[in-house]
Amino acid sequence: MLKKISKKIFKYIGILIGLVVLAGLAFRAFGPELHKPMGKLVNVNGIDLHIHPTGIENDKPTVIIEGGASSSTEYYHWLSEGLKDSLRVVRYDRAGNGYSEQSDVTRSAETIARELHQLLEKAGESPPYILAGHSMGGPYIRVFAELYPDEVEALVFIDATHPEQVERLNAAKKSSFWFKTTLFLLGTASFLADLGIVGLFESFSGSLLAGDGLPDEINARTRDFLLNGKRTRAYKNEIESYHSALERAGKTDDFGTLPIRVFTAIAIDKEAYRKNGIDPYKFLNETIAAQKEFAQLSTNGKQFLVDGNHQTIFTKKENADIITKEIIRLIAEMQSDN
Repeated sequence: MLKKISKKIFKYIGILIGLVVLAGLAFRAFGPELHKPMGKLVNVNGIDLHIHPTGIENDKPTVIIEGGASSSTEYYHWLSEGLKDSLRVVRYDRAGNGYSEQSDVTRSAETIARELHQLLEKAGESPPYILAGHSMGGPYIRVFAELYPDEVEALVFIDATHPEQVERLNAAKKSSFWFKTTLFLLGTASFLADLGIVGLFESFSGSLLAGDGLPDEINARTRDFLLNGKRTRAYKNEIESYHSALERAGKTDDFGTLPIRVFTAIAIDKEAYRKNGIDPYKFLNETIAAQKEFAQLSTNGKQFLVDGNHQTIFTKKENADIITKEIIRLIAEMQSDN
């Protein structure tokens, strides 16, 4: 009796899975089309990278925004809006992210820095640059500044990842079960997205990637990135190089007199930390102290605390305004010193 019931259960589960897969594939075939990129595609080493410049070229440095892992150009909308009337601003999508094509090359920090440099050259963008890095963009801009020191006039860290994020700030070790599980889940998610299942689910749930505080028309574009598995695979590829990228960035520990501005998010989900056995106030203080070290990489560094979380520090206009006004102020100071 039990054997018959089990067979029926597995039969119905199999039918259900088959129906879900068919529905997903139908969604891929007949569902919404991708929006057109807001910028342009430039071929670098055989792959098309999406770059979105705004503002006119002038005698001031160009601000280059290096986003966090899996964060496409859309998320930095308010930063671009706040700067473009005064400065040239360049946003771009790293390989596999946003509207950029996937790359088979290992996503090391140096590879990413060199690809950005080639992209800027081919797109006709000229130094000097101010590099602004959010999250994992922080380690990448450190490496870029070391590789091309004559082209960089300032660094801006936006709640950036610390080279000792694992040792000091609770990030997963490479050998840990959690890290390996994360890679497995990302691989599974990209497979389901390729089948159309993730996009189908999102069509009922609302935008899963929407940025809190971004305009509706910008958030509408983020739905594109779950219509297939490209974004998630790109994220997995970057995460696979996470620990080596942090180690490489940690070797860039002295930027002399280069101006550095650091913006640290101080709004955290206290209950979520407590549920994981972490004292939220202790963790926040450790994060602030660790990010203060970015400002100490040069003799001209300052840290600013912003009442936002890891994302709303720039997706909410009022927080982005704090960052953009300080960048404009910094450039005025740099020009007055010359």
